[in-house]
Amino acid sequence: MIGYVTLGTNDMEKSRQFFDALFADIGAKRVFEDEDHMTLWGYELGQPLVGVVVPNDGKTATIGNGTMPAIVVNNAKAVKELHAKALSLGATDEGAPGPRGFGKAEFGYFRIPEGHKFAVFCTGM
Repeated sequence: MIGYVTLGTNDMEKSRQFFDALFADIGAKRVFEDEDHMTLWGYELGQPLVGVVVPNDGKTATIGNGTMPAIVVNNAKAVKELHAKALSLGATDEGAPGPRGFGKAEFGYFRIPEGHKFAVFCTGM
């Protein structure tokens, strides 16, 4: 079970605007933020979270090869809608929504403007 995932950012305000708009469609919101270092989104603290953080080492944030947070939604329609919303906010397509994997699972993939890859999925079970 995932508690949280953080992604490095070089532009906190741009990241905040992107995720505020993206997550609003699924009812997630900012649950923690400090002035300029970290912001976390979710439904409430204590549940899984997605965050952006300015790297503590002071170096430029880069894309982690193989790093991919996955956002779970309730159904295939929501997979398609969140994928489309991400693209409308400047993300790039990394795999159109559709059936993949096991059972009736649906997945869609996109890269946010800073290049991090995300999956959105439902199990359909």
